[in-house]
Amino acid sequence: MRELDNDQRREMINARQRYAVCREAEERLAKYRGSMVWSASKGTDYLLRSFYPDEGGPRRQISLGPRSPQTETIKQEFDAGRAAARRRHKASRAALERQAAIVRAIGLGRVPLTAARIIRAIDDAGLLGRGLKIVGTNALFAYEAAAGVFVDSEVTTTQDIDLLFDARRELGFVASKVVGREGLLGLLKGVDASFARSRESFRAANDEGYLVDLIRPETNPPWQGVRETLSEAEGDLSAVAIEGLEWLENAPPFEAAAIDEKGMPLRMIAVDPRVFAAHKLWLSRKLDRDPLKRSRDAAQARAVGQIVRTHLTHLRPSIREMSVLPRAVFDAALPLFDR
Repeated sequence: MRELDNDQRREMINARQRYAVCREAEERLAKYRGSMVWSASKGTDYLLRSFYPDEGGPRRQISLGPRSPQTETIKQEFDAGRAAARRRHKASRAALERQAAIVRAIGLGRVPLTAARIIRAIDDAGLLGRGLKIVGTNALFAYEAAAGVFVDSEVTTTQDIDLLFDARRELGFVASKVVGREGLLGLLKGVDASFARSRESFRAANDEGYLVDLIRPETNPPWQGVRETLSEAEGDLSAVAIEGLEWLENAPPFEAAAIDEKGMPLRMIAVDPRVFAAHKLWLSRKLDRDPLKRSRDAAQARAVGQIVRTHLTHLRPSIREMSVLPRAVFDAALPLFDR
């Protein structure tokens, strides 16, 4: 594990700040979706607000009243606000792209490009942290970004991404209707048209062999019904139940701004790194697990344990704060965080 040098620390801070400004500008511009126009009806001009409430859905129109000094002011303020929001967004995006060139030149880009595009698509659909969380190897990019370190590449190299599906969420309130109609697989095809569901219904793969797995905790009792897909779309991915994931599902979320291979920041929401490390250590000691995966699990547990121990020192390894874990799993993990 290697800490960032002074130049990298400075530019990481700059990238985060510009990313925060750009996200704020995007949110402000989103408030001005659609248009505001005058429309004549029976000899009177009415101010109409036209917009699309959901991506790909039908357009809606709302009358704000007949032309009057009040509606004239409403339209003027809308047009001026939208123009200012567009200028702000354009400028902040340009600054972020200039910063990306610097970030890329000094080697800060870490998140594989395919993974970054998938995570951004999930975030744009309103699902990141609200139904789906990043687990598995890609979560390490969130932890190292927050800590200002680089984890050894042999620990972070991956050609897949694991998405933890929280079936307890009522996704209809958070996911766009596009996801509802086309499902997670449709969202992946928007990233790369070659993504297709494999023989395993929980997995999608693209032409380059990049894998996306949708996973969920086992139910208790096993016969209890639980939602397995994000949508009713035919052929969508169906989450596979895996032992031990209930600890990750119940763990507090962990958010960080990481950097992709092209130098552009992205928001990542994983699980509490203490719980992640404890879960990985538990996996590494399961005798029925692939020996190659067990070795990698142990290395990742040690890496994240070191990050918590030396950099994220505000995250104390206490049974109260890690209560989602069985006591035996917690006790076994304590040496990972021993200072």
